[in-house]
Amino acid sequence: MKYRAFGSTGWKVSEISFGAWAIGGSWGKQEDGESMAALHRALDLGINFIDTADVYGDGRSERLIARLRRERSEPFYVATKAGRRLSPHEADGYNEANLTAFIERSLKNLETDSLDLVQLHCPPREVYYRPEVFDVMDKLAGAGKIRHYGVSVEKVEDALMAIEYPRVQSVQIIFNMFRHRPAELFFPEAKRRNAAIIVRVPLASGLLTGKLRRDSHFEPDDHRKFNQKGEAFDRGETFSGVDYETGLEAVAQLGSLVPPGASLAQAALRWILMFDAVSCIIPGARRPDQVADNAATVELRPFTESEMAAVRRIYDDSIRPLVHHRW
Repeated sequence: MKYRAFGSTGWKVSEISFGAWAIGGSWGKQEDGESMAALHRALDLGINFIDTADVYGDGRSERLIARLRRERSEPFYVATKAGRRLSPHEADGYNEANLTAFIERSLKNLETDSLDLVQLHCPPREVYYRPEVFDVMDKLAGAGKIRHYGVSVEKVEDALMAIEYPRVQSVQIIFNMFRHRPAELFFPEAKRRNAAIIVRVPLASGLLTGKLRRDSHFEPDDHRKFNQKGEAFDRGETFSGVDYETGLEAVAQLGSLVPPGASLAQAALRWILMFDAVSCIIPGARRPDQVADNAATVELRPFTESEMAAVRRIYDDSIRPLVHHRW
């Protein structure tokens, strides 16, 4: 495994880390035994950063990670999120009472006295105009409940607003072969401010694995079934907001860029690592073999300039009109 600096925290985190949404829920049926095997495999391979949220399986994901800590001795970082338990999910809900309650719940689920990193979970834009919200996070950090805090965002503009707050250590954002816009303005600004960048949805909900087909079946409790048009939450979280059929056509073109012996998924992750502003990538995994395949990405050779240009052409021709100015 290879490691990168995580903003100004002093942490060194694995380039390929572990996204724990899938072991919590919303990705179809999952067995806790297999989830634990995947988590153990991640540590075996040198992964030392796990991203979760209090709403993933209503705490199920956090509790599995707590179990991992009981079963393993080596240290690793855990990032969780707070805010999406609000119903309705409105800016007024991001107050001291609610945030404190959410964090206390995560402390209990993760069986710890202090959370490594808490991210506001894609809050409404109005939150960024309320410094009192970030004052609450400062207060929780001062009390030792959290070590660091950051944000998870849907849109580039939200990311730029977030890092204006000096104690925001990290931003989690969607970035992949089907979502290029964060690299244009946000990445340079994050580097300037020494903010860590966590890349989520790196494989566009499985589209960029090359394994999905027009007749692929998604279970009723899989967000790829119930959120393709944003019925449950932001559409950009499912297939990166790309129309499924269009995505499949673009994937067919990207296949020619996969190095011999590698998979499209590994090539898609390696493409993200070409951007030095990125601190880590959090592909989801539900099985040990998926973790191993993701981790092997760090051994792939870098993309050439012509290959990077080819990815840009495919994006410009097929994907840009669908997503570029939406997120």
